[in-house]
Amino acid sequence: MSDATPPPPPTGPYQANAPLSPADEKLWATLIHIGGIFFGFLPALIGYLVLRDKGPFIRLHTASALNFQISLYIYSAAVLVITLLTFGIGALLYFPLVVVALIFMIMAAVKANQGQPYDYPLTIKFVS
Repeated sequence: MSDATPPPPPTGPYQANAPLSPADEKLWATLIHIGGIFFGFLPALIGYLVLRDKGPFIRLHTASALNFQISLYIYSAAVLVITLLTFGIGALLYFPLVVVALIFMIMAAVKANQGQPYDYPLTIKFVS
């Protein structure tokens, strides 16, 4: 008889998930910010729902991205109302809104990739 310890039991699908490594947290945070450029609020929402309990860094970035995307939709709706009230002249506000949003999302992705926190400016905080 040997004194070898038995292997640990296999983990089930409903057991608590292990936290992500710092490199994985940075990768996912970066992808969520970049995903906002192409797919709107969906990457931020899915990332927040799936990854928020995987570590404080990923939770900060997913919540920040989701808050920004929701705020961006509110600002877009306001521009639409202004456009309707001014018979189309307010549409000129949409281009700067898109440019600023792109710049903010790229800045957030760069900060996430560097492992630094980032708070989007002009964002209403809905989730934390």
